[in-house]
Amino acid sequence: MNRERAAALGREPHGSTDDPDLLDFSANTNPEVPAGVERVYRAAFETARTYPPEPPEAFRAAAADYVGCEPENVVPTPGGLAAIRTAIALAVDPGDTALLPAPSFGEYAREVRLRGGEPSFVDAEEILDADPRGNALAVVCTPNNPTGTGYDRESLLAFAERCRAADTVLLVDEAFLGFTDRESLAGVDGVVVARALTKLFGLPGIRAGFAVATGELGAALRGARRAWNVSAPALATGEYCLRQTAFVRETRDRVRRERGRMRSALGERYDVAPSDAPFLLVDVGDRDVDRVVERARDRGVAVRDARTFRGLDSHVRVAVRRPAEDDRLLAALGVGDEGDGDEGDGETGDGGGEADDV
Repeated sequence: MNRERAAALGREPHGSTDDPDLLDFSANTNPEVPAGVERVYRAAFETARTYPPEPPEAFRAAAADYVGCEPENVVPTPGGLAAIRTAIALAVDPGDTALLPAPSFGEYAREVRLRGGEPSFVDAEEILDADPRGNALAVVCTPNNPTGTGYDRESLLAFAERCRAADTVLLVDEAFLGFTDRESLAGVDGVVVARALTKLFGLPGIRAGFAVATGELGAALRGARRAWNVSAPALATGEYCLRQTAFVRETRDRVRRERGRMRSALGERYDVAPSDAPFLLVDVGDRDVDRVVERARDRGVAVRDARTFRGLDSHVRVAVRRPAEDDRLLAALGVGDEGDGDEGDGETGDGGGEADDV
């Protein structure tokens, strides 16, 4: 990694807020955590007084069962982003190009640039139709962040085959795949899968995740992994969470119901993209995005200004939470039972409010 290049790169903007007075819809983490997870985390204190097991076999076994691969192909990482960084570092050399979806997670391009590579952006809706030839790396985020686009397995496998033929490493970011019933690409030759506990299990601060890869690519990932790179509490918590099948099923059902309800309500006023993810991308049209974000904040709700994603200029992104919380989001954006009739907050003097006030 080049020192001057690293110093020149800024940080990528992300969602989430530390304001305790705001209901956070700007980050896409599950508001629920598995029952018993705090007990497991606290019980891991004693194990934290010694180095974590090396390699962490119990965590690898749980992760392998979760995504359907062999345990030896699992590489534990401190969060999904660490898996992404390692995969990009192994694939991209200075002067290489990387095929990246846009709009999508900004860290892909940042990591490519840190390695001296050059991003080659493709519309996220068309990434699986792109030609990977000449690129050291191709990235697919499924479901894509922030659009919520999901890709079917057959199309992904066909793209993976073209990447193998082109000698292009395919990185598949499955950070949100656990919210769906879709099968992981873990274990497919030539593919690095990145997973995290951050989103589905509502534990962003634990920093636990993993990569999956086979063959020489898997060997390289295992060789690049630092010893003891995931803490003992994170390993114990991760192993426990990955085996909570009932929690996963209940979360999927809730998100599916609430996402549909929210999209229907928001669609009365805004253009809302279809989504397979625990969030919705909302096009606010000719309304001022700053004003939409500020007015939601004034009503106690934080939404993500999606203009920070490449190619978006009139969008916000909102998470899917619990039903009562989602009602507050709808009201803050001027839709739903609580939102009807008060969009203008009395500012227009006509009792109805302007359509572009929120």
